[in-house]
Amino acid sequence: MNGKKQAIVTGGSSGIGAATAKALLDRGYDVYEFSRREAGTVSGVKHIQCDVTDEEQVDMAVFGVYDTAERIDIVINNAGFGISGAIEFTDSAADRKQMDVNFFGMVNMNHAVLPIMRKQKSGRIINISSVAAPIAIPFQAYYSASKAAIEAYSLALLNEVRPFGVKVVTILPGDIHTGFTSAREKSAEGDKEYEGRISRSVAVMEHDEETGMTPEKAGEKIVQYALKKNPAPEYVIGGEYKLFVFLKRLLPTRTLYNLVGRIYAK
Repeated sequence: MNGKKQAIVTGGSSGIGAATAKALLDRGYDVYEFSRREAGTVSGVKHIQCDVTDEEQVDMAVFGVYDTAERIDIVINNAGFGISGAIEFTDSAADRKQMDVNFFGMVNMNHAVLPIMRKQKSGRIINISSVAAPIAIPFQAYYSASKAAIEAYSLALLNEVRPFGVKVVTILPGDIHTGFTSAREKSAEGDKEYEGRISRSVAVMEHDEETGMTPEKAGEKIVQYALKKNPAPEYVIGGEYKLFVFLKRLLPTRTLYNLVGRIYAK
């Protein structure tokens, strides 16, 4: 063991994940990134090809890191993607894939790292959710549901593992300008029946993402929150999104979702 702290970032070959991996590297961590790509993209970060939906691959990859580094100090569960479309017309295979990657991929990682962190009596698990969790977005329902599942899971987990010195933090980014937008699996099926509202809603979402925060700034924020001495259970990235989440606590649900509908479901 070289004395450095050890970090794993899933979905670490592009976008927020790559920026987060680089920010950890700059703070002196040995960083391993897991992704389905054949090669890594961040110089100095150790790439491991791993599909987080494959539990056996995840177990082998995590064991490989632990066997080499002899400890795992922080895991940032960032791997994910988005789908969009009307609930009525979304294929069941698509909604299951959304949950499998975004939620159960995180579950697979945590199953693998928790025994290690519990035995070493330290560690941090950072789960990347989204502002779309507390504020569900129409025509992006399954993405919102997958991120809301992460939020609920994380809040339960933090109290389960607190006695072992393991900290759990959920981070909720707003709109970030990354390849996530172009990679979204979009379905406009039913757009005629919904009077064009599906395509208009997705266009609004994509505009917000394309004019959003840079991944580098988001990655710095994630690492800043992740490494706090006594982190809060949750952090929201982006001032206007903090306001939206704050308003959720104040406004009646009817009022809030009338506002959401005017923005995303016209």
